[in-house]
Amino acid sequence: MSQQGPIIVVSTAGRPSFATALDDAKMFPVIDTAWVDASRAIAQLQPAAVLVATSATAEPGFKALAKQIAAHKPYLPLIAVDPLTSLPENAIPFAQSGGHFERLPARLLAALRIRILHATVLRRLDDDPALRTPLPDFDPVAGATALLIGRGAAYPALSVSLGERMGVVGALSIEAAAKHLNVRDIDGIVLGEGFSPRVVDAFLTVLAEDTRFRNLPIVVTSVGMTPAYDLPNLEIIAGDPARVAANALPLIRQHAFEAYLSRTLHSIDAGGLLDPRTGLLTSAAFNRDLATAIHQTLSRGGGLSVARFAFDPAHERARLDAARILSRLMRQMDFGAVQNDGSIVAVFAETDLRTAHMIARRLSSVMRHTTHGKRDARVEPVVTLATMLPSDSAKSLLARLHQDARRAAS
Repeated sequence: MSQQGPIIVVSTAGRPSFATALDDAKMFPVIDTAWVDASRAIAQLQPAAVLVATSATAEPGFKALAKQIAAHKPYLPLIAVDPLTSLPENAIPFAQSGGHFERLPARLLAALRIRILHATVLRRLDDDPALRTPLPDFDPVAGATALLIGRGAAYPALSVSLGERMGVVGALSIEAAAKHLNVRDIDGIVLGEGFSPRVVDAFLTVLAEDTRFRNLPIVVTSVGMTPAYDLPNLEIIAGDPARVAANALPLIRQHAFEAYLSRTLHSIDAGGLLDPRTGLLTSAAFNRDLATAIHQTLSRGGGLSVARFAFDPAHERARLDAARILSRLMRQMDFGAVQNDGSIVAVFAETDLRTAHMIARRLSSVMRHTTHGKRDARVEPVVTLATMLPSDSAKSLLARLHQDARRAAS
């Protein structure tokens, strides 16, 4: 894979030992620079990635350097090796094990693929006049979902520490975690206490063998294990829950950004009809498709039902999470969109009210597993259903759905 630029290695005293791993992996050119020259080197050389050798004391210019790197387009990976202090939000941690850096090239390559994906999206947006709008400036972690697995004493604190920044799906067993991985878009896994080394090894081995999950950020809090897995974004972080969450956050943010870029490409391929943040239709496309679906149903016969999922306006992350669950689990003949009032409306083609109720109940059951912030802060969607009548238009069907929702709320 072409790097499209050099790799800059920043250190205080001489060439760090981890640079040898980059040489062995034939990732070049690798350019060494001191902290005092790092900012100028980045501006002049336009690197593909920046790696920094951290120390026990925070480098005075690290935050400013990270801010400079964060402003780069396309995405410029920043990897901090062996961090001992708190990191800027865009600095990806890499903890070596016993002086071994074999996983570092894989971690870097995974980040470089996201850089190439970002460059592709920017090029496609620039090439298509109808879609020539800049990517929105938002923190991808705001819509991210982490899978927290564990049953030890640290589980509640980990849930709160992660939930303050993102959605959290909890699993008390590996079996429950596997079900969540198969039905949801997960941006990172935190594997806590409560499992034997044999169970942890088997779980990580399965993840490494499945291409769907191999590049997921995986943070393991168990001590004494070695990262001998083909998992480029695996981190072993022991310590208090706040430290674990702080180190997991940059990796999860990076994956959430990658997922957003992938949805943006799908939106471009669909002519801009999909919302990149949710994967559902835009409002205009939804209204047009609903009118077409009603016309075809009235002409050919059959059934059509709609479901409205409403959430507390204070829980935007829950709404985003629900929209992505819907886009992932809906049948190919169904479609949906986020409405102006923040609710989500799904259209189930060729479906009577009883079947729509079963589908909506399954979807809402998956949505309920996400927590935000406190351990008991689950967000319950309020579901309203309506089925099409022979006299219905798109406007009247949606009006009746919203009327039913207001009656249910009162």
